[in-house]
Amino acid sequence: MTKAIMIQGAGSNVGKSMLVAGICRALVKRGHRVVPFKPQNMSNNAAVTTDGGEIGRAQALQAMACQQPAVVDMNPVLLKPETDIGSQVVVQGKRMTTVKAREYSTLKPQLMPKVLESFFRLAISADFIIIEGAGSPAEINLREGDIANMGFAEAANIPVILIGDIDRGGVIAQMVGTNIILPKRDQTRIKGFAINKFRGDISLFDGGMKAIEKQTNWQNLGVLPWFSNAWKLPAEDVMDIATRPGGGIKIVVPRLARIANFDDLDPLVAEPNVTVEIIEPGRPLPGDAALVILPGSKSTISDLENFRANGWDIDLQGHHRRGGHILGICGGYQMLGRKIHDPDGIEGPPRTVSGLGYLNVETVMSPKKNLSLIDAFTIDSKVPVSGYEIHMGQTSGPDCERNWLRLPNRTEGAMNGTRDVRGSYLHGLFNSDLFRSEFLSNLGAASNLVSYQADIEKTLDELGEFIEKNLDVDKLISLCSTIPE
Repeated sequence: MTKAIMIQGAGSNVGKSMLVAGICRALVKRGHRVVPFKPQNMSNNAAVTTDGGEIGRAQALQAMACQQPAVVDMNPVLLKPETDIGSQVVVQGKRMTTVKAREYSTLKPQLMPKVLESFFRLAISADFIIIEGAGSPAEINLREGDIANMGFAEAANIPVILIGDIDRGGVIAQMVGTNIILPKRDQTRIKGFAINKFRGDISLFDGGMKAIEKQTNWQNLGVLPWFSNAWKLPAEDVMDIATRPGGGIKIVVPRLARIANFDDLDPLVAEPNVTVEIIEPGRPLPGDAALVILPGSKSTISDLENFRANGWDIDLQGHHRRGGHILGICGGYQMLGRKIHDPDGIEGPPRTVSGLGYLNVETVMSPKKNLSLIDAFTIDSKVPVSGYEIHMGQTSGPDCERNWLRLPNRTEGAMNGTRDVRGSYLHGLFNSDLFRSEFLSNLGAASNLVSYQADIEKTLDELGEFIEKNLDVDKLISLCSTIPE
C-alpha cells in the first residue's frame, strides 16, 4: 500500500525542494521505495528524463535522492517563463503550448486529469510518494482550478505538511496567517508543520512553536537548522545562483533575464580552485576573468538584446582582446554566432537579428524541440562527456567544421580559428570529471574535485541524516495517507 504526503510552503523559496529531497533520502535509507512528485512547477532549469521528456531540475535531484531514474510523471506540468507575462507549458514532458498568465487559468482544468494520471501511475510501484507544492496555498486568489497546492491535495485526498522559513522573519505570522486565510476544507487538510532555516539556538524558538501549535492545532514536526551544504546541491531557482569564491581562476557568467539550465555551473562552483562570479545586470564583466560563459536561455533573442543593453558586448570584446576564453552553451552558443533567424516567430515577431559574431555560424529557430540524453567524447583527446540537449533551433556554418565533440551519430559544437571561443548545445559538460579537469587545465587551474556525482551523493546522504536528526520522520509517516489501489 503506497502512502503519500504533500509538503507545502507558507511562502515561495522556503526550502521545500531541498526538504523533499532530504525526506526522500531518509526514507530510502530506511529501506523504502520512494518517488518524488510535483504536480506543477515553474522553472527554466529543466532536466531531460530517461523516457525522453523534460521536468524541473529539482524533481530530477529528488529522483536522485530516491535512487530512481527521473521520469516525466514526477513533474507532469512544467511552466517555462519566456516573457514577464507568458510561459511555455510542458505537459508530461512535451511542449503543449505557450500561454499568457491570464490564459493559463482557463487551461488548468484540462491539466488536472494528466496530473492525476501521472500521480497514480507513479504510486503503483512505490512505498511512499513525497509531493512538493508550488509557491504557497495562502495565494487564495489562485485557488479556483488549482493544480499545484490544495487543489491537487483535495483531488488526490492527500494530507499536507506546511513549512515556514524563519530566516525571512515573521514566521509565526506566516504560519498562523496561512491557517486563518484558508477556506475550512483546506485548513483541515494541513496536519502538521515544520520551521526551516533556523540559525542559532533552536531552544529560543520553543515558545514560537507552542504558539503556532495553539493557534493552528497542527502537529509539530520540528525546527530545522540551516543546512550549510545546501549550496552543493543543484539549484532550481534562478535567484539561488550566487557568486561563490574559490581559487584564483575566475569564471564569470552574466545573469541573463531568461537564463536556463544553469546547473551547468554547479560542478565549477564545487571546484576549490575556481571562483565562479555571477554578474548582475548593471555591472560590467570583470577584466580579470579567464573564461566568460554565456549560459543557456529560454529566450535567446530577448536575452541577446538584454546582453547588449547592459554593455556586456563591449566588455566581452575587451575580455577577448586580453586573451580571455569564451564558452557559449545552448542559447549562449546561438548568441555567439553571426545571425539568429526566427522566421516562424518562435520568440516573438518573425525577424533576423545580428549575433555577437565570435563564431562564423548562424542559427535558425524552429518549433521542434530537441530533447535527448547524450554520451559523447572530445574529438581532440577522446575524453568522455555525458550530458543532454534541450533546445529549439539548428546552428550551422563554417566554424561547425571545427567541431569539438563526437556524438554517437554526428559531431557537435563549433570553435573559432584560434580555439579560444567555443559553443555547444550539450548541457552538463562539466559534470564529466575528466572533461572538467582537462578544460580547467587549459585555463591554468587544477581540478581538485575527483567526482562531482559522488559529491552530490555524499551531500544527499548528509541531507538525509540531517532530516532524521531534526525532523520527526516517524510522526511524518504517521500523518501520511494510504492511496487506494
